[in-house]
Amino acid sequence: MQTSRILLRPWRESDAEALFKYASDTDVGPRAGWPPHQSLDESMEIIRTVFNNDRTWAIELKATGEAIGCIGYYLHGESNINIGEQDAEIGYWIAKPYWNQGLCTEALKLIIAHCFNTKGFSTLWSDFFVDNPASGRVMEKCGFRDTGEINWCSRLHIGSDRPVKVMRLEQSHAQYNPH
Repeated sequence: MQTSRILLRPWRESDAEALFKYASDTDVGPRAGWPPHQSLDESMEIIRTVFNNDRTWAIELKATGEAIGCIGYYLHGESNINIGEQDAEIGYWIAKPYWNQGLCTEALKLIIAHCFNTKGFSTLWSDFFVDNPASGRVMEKCGFRDTGEINWCSRLHIGSDRPVKVMRLEQSHAQYNPH
């Protein structure tokens, strides 16, 4: 999955240095519900365990070949949101130097297309901390709508004490042409 600027691909162990560089930033992880990485070894372990599946991709900046973020989805039973069996919850983050450049929106549109066209999900969900409205704007640009629901994400490593807004996207409302 790719656009002219980014490529979504599986994580590689060779991405550990880039992951540590960006995931150790105290402004990144807590906005997504996880603590900043403390070591290169921790980043390598995350690649080997958490990211080692067919539903999690590195966001690679094509100009540099570097992994600058992560995007993926959770299935029914894995999500912090009460989603249906034919639904998925999408989550993502992007490194701070790449904020406000539209890259996260491009990545989200690619995943939306994959989830609807390849995986056949009927509804996609996502959520964002109310103190991180930029993430909500990315979702809105891709057609997600606010459900009016506020959730507390008990499965997060950090942030379970911070409310999140729950967003929903029906396939009929999707705007996922990434080009």
